[in-house]
Amino acid sequence: MKIEGQAALVTGGASGLGEATARELARLGAKVAVLDVNAALAEKVAAEIGGVACSCDITNTDSVNAALAKAAAAHGPARILMNIAGIGSAKRIVGKDGNPAPLEDFARVVNVNLIGSYNISRLFAAQCVKLPALDDGERGVMMFTASVAAFDGQVGQQAYSASKGGVVGMTLPMARDLAQHGIRVCTVAPGLFATPLMKELPEAVQQSLAASIPFPPRLGKPEEFAQLACHIVTNGHLNGEVIRLDGALRMAPR
Repeated sequence: MKIEGQAALVTGGASGLGEATARELARLGAKVAVLDVNAALAEKVAAEIGGVACSCDITNTDSVNAALAKAAAAHGPARILMNIAGIGSAKRIVGKDGNPAPLEDFARVVNVNLIGSYNISRLFAAQCVKLPALDDGERGVMMFTASVAAFDGQVGQQAYSASKGGVVGMTLPMARDLAQHGIRVCTVAPGLFATPLMKELPEAVQQSLAASIPFPPRLGKPEEFAQLACHIVTNGHLNGEVIRLDGALRMAPR
């Protein structure tokens, strides 16, 4: 699918990998809607790229429908959905105090990263199937964001790894499900990236993490994630695939 002129939705678009993807889509000529729970940051990014900001909680159906309606009113129906919103957690299943990890923490992470991603995808897809097919029969493209933690999660990452593993697991069946409608589905599983959250860590810790990456021995650049996300849109034969973007990193147990 050609990106130029298409309406695109980016969840988590106000910061980090989502912001980089929103900016790259805009640079390539897309009409970008920045969806995020942080409305102020979404407004800032949208203003800078000539897009529209939509306050959106992906776990709430009414919130998602309102965001999709606002984006469609500004740019027309979207054919591109970049699912990048997500949260993290690090809880040992049994803490040092001997108490079990709180179930609420596990449920919260799975609710946002997995159920939230599915929620907006089902609502986007229901609108996308109604669009006329493009010349190649395609109607839309969806990208999910998993993590290398889906495959080699570390100590304390049960909730995060489970949520991202769920995203990986639903990629192929969703691609098969939507194939009849001409909607492609892929997932990117990034490794260690220089996001705002990562930059909050001490410099020595960042350098240590970067040194664990075989090549290139540095943190990934958000724009590299964005470039791959956009390539998925433009490469019509990419479908049902999970792509690790990690410099050959395999995470150690801790």
